[in-house]
Amino acid sequence: MTEPNQPRVVIVGAGPAGIRAAETLAAAGLRPTVIDEGARAGGQIYRRPPDGFTRPPEALYGSQAGKAVALHAAFDGLAAAGRIVHLPRHSVVALAGGVLHAVSDGGSRRIGYDRLILATGATDRLAPVPGWQAPGVYSLGAMQIALKAQGVAMGRRIVLAGSGPLLTLLATQLLKAGAEVAAVLDTAGLRGQIAAVPDLAVRPSFALQGLAMRARLGRLYHAGVVLEGIEATDSGVAAVRWTDAGGRSRRTVCDAAGLGWHLKAETQLADLAGCRFAYDATWAQWLPGTDRMGRAGDGVYLAGDGLRLLGADGAEVAGRLAAAACLSDLGLPVPDIAADLKRLARLERFARGIARAFPWPADRVRAIPDDTVLCRCEGITAGSVRETAAYGGAEANRVKSLGRAGMGRCQGRYCQLAAADLIASSGGLAHAGEVGRLRAQAPVRPAPVRALLEEE
Repeated sequence: MTEPNQPRVVIVGAGPAGIRAAETLAAAGLRPTVIDEGARAGGQIYRRPPDGFTRPPEALYGSQAGKAVALHAAFDGLAAAGRIVHLPRHSVVALAGGVLHAVSDGGSRRIGYDRLILATGATDRLAPVPGWQAPGVYSLGAMQIALKAQGVAMGRRIVLAGSGPLLTLLATQLLKAGAEVAAVLDTAGLRGQIAAVPDLAVRPSFALQGLAMRARLGRLYHAGVVLEGIEATDSGVAAVRWTDAGGRSRRTVCDAAGLGWHLKAETQLADLAGCRFAYDATWAQWLPGTDRMGRAGDGVYLAGDGLRLLGADGAEVAGRLAAAACLSDLGLPVPDIAADLKRLARLERFARGIARAFPWPADRVRAIPDDTVLCRCEGITAGSVRETAAYGGAEANRVKSLGRAGMGRCQGRYCQLAAADLIASSGGLAHAGEVGRLRAQAPVRPAPVRALLEEE
């Protein structure tokens, strides 16, 4: 797979960060291996539909259509020319001793590496809401995947709730596709959004696009709401109950609900690779530590939203920087990175503005009723987590081992942040960072036993 005497460089993830990293390495004469779960490169933000899909890029990606097409073409050109090795539909579930363990429909595969670039992206950040375990409740990201990959709206009458740029973006995308959006409920207040304007103004065109989308939503958009619960019948979601910024109780009838509070970095492989972590109060989550270039130590480099939640443009920059760091450490010529470092600082300031404008609703999470399901995989309630923390101590892994929160199919991806707030509150701690973080365990994703037993 790699040319003789060439270092084995492997990139995990073929989103904007992975694509730009592969492009930079290939330009230097290396032939990296790119592993990705998707059938085609692009990642989540630039996810591609199946062959034969008739909707044009402008309909799928809006104002970002040009960037999406350019990224897709760059990657496809590298693969067609044999300048990279592309392993689509492969999921890396473990790594140790310089070897990745990946599974696919064809079985398992062990892939050795000398240098590893992790561009694993991010997942939806979800907060528990009473009734959110009902059929017909999805994450915002899942709804967007269905829309982009298949042209499908998940529901006939939809309520979107949470906070962050994706909330507004998905609402406008659904409306443009002809779906009925009944309400867009933002838990972030307008005052905090306005206070973040100086930071958001460093990317004026991007900020103006967001304002234009908000304007198109009109009276569908409500800021500063409190989500009270999701009503459901045997057939699924029936309504969303909420309180508006003026304190009035509201009820919106719907048959589907989408939830999401911006993003949570996908860090399980970084954890298995031995990266150090620190709690980031700005994003209210644990994030891996690197230098400005993405070096995490021992030949491991991080890029994209799995490192810094900077969005698609930031992921491209981080991918190039991680690849440049890799080249430098290999003693190979490095492209000029001055412009990317300068742009990184601007993107980081904008990201801080996003975090300030659309904060994680920690206080509301701490106040959810005891009977609210916290861990949807295991059916663990908020009351059970509080009881376990009171009995076993306010430490995340101890509560996990005693009460099973975080032991389900998602490995704590969806419940970990909310559980940490509940544990901290039960222990009288100031913030969730004081309870520690859940340690990653292999396999980091569910894998069929057959795939683990059969070699490709």
